[in-house]
Amino acid sequence: MWCPGCGDLAVLTAIQRLCRDEQLPPEKTVFVSGIGCSSRFPHYMKTYGFHGLHGRALPVAEGIRSRRPDLHIFVATGDGDCCSIGAGHWIHSIRYNMNMVVMLFDNNIYGLTKAQTSPTSLRGLKTNTHPRGAWLDPIDPIQTTLGVVNASFVARTVDWNPPHLLATLQAAHRHQGFSFIQIIQRCPHYTSKVFEALQREPSNVLLMTHPDGITVDDGALRAFPNQVEHDPANIHEGRELAEQNDAVAIGLFYRNENAQRYDEYTVEGIATTRAQKIEALRKELQQYEV
Repeated sequence: MWCPGCGDLAVLTAIQRLCRDEQLPPEKTVFVSGIGCSSRFPHYMKTYGFHGLHGRALPVAEGIRSRRPDLHIFVATGDGDCCSIGAGHWIHSIRYNMNMVVMLFDNNIYGLTKAQTSPTSLRGLKTNTHPRGAWLDPIDPIQTTLGVVNASFVARTVDWNPPHLLATLQAAHRHQGFSFIQIIQRCPHYTSKVFEALQREPSNVLLMTHPDGITVDDGALRAFPNQVEHDPANIHEGRELAEQNDAVAIGLFYRNENAQRYDEYTVEGIATTRAQKIEALRKELQQYEV
């Protein structure tokens, strides 16, 4: 279902390598998605999967996390699916900080429904809904996520650099909390020119490095002449790097291992038996006896 050269294929390969390297049991792994090109993802993994409604991947994943804390949960969503119809769920999911890896496939366009302006489309991009060019500046998913209380892992990577893509996914999977990754992802059919400058001129990319950040080997580092050391514990500096326009920063903007996790609350009562639940209901209802 994906076009030749689609960036989704690179992410699929990286995730399959991650599952192999981390030895994730298929019966203990689940991929959840909404609607869009990226949301075909669960169909290509030999694990459990849930292909949900448009914009509703995150509440489905949270429901699974609430009842099955033993599972490895991954969410595949697009810039339309997450940042438009699913924006309300996105904001609250950041705040809930439930343990899962969220991959935002950001190609700046609605691809599955054939080239409509998405929330991340660049101003001036000509689409079927804005044939004379998009009017508004786009949402920045990184700045938005960093602006929500209780964010705990915020990163960005690109689909055309396999070592950095894999290292980012590995770090996200090992983080205990809501790991949000914006993946700049090529759409060869509708936005083939949008990321050309980033691909052809590596200096347009700013690689964030730090021992506590996304680490890659020396060979991968040499692909990025433009680098800056950034401590992911410093959210203020992370916000500044997300805002700068001279180059697109990739790497780990922020990580907080001590952020509150709502799934540590929702796990309560999982072991309650049916008899105990009925007894608790009866006890509660007895308060209203006259």
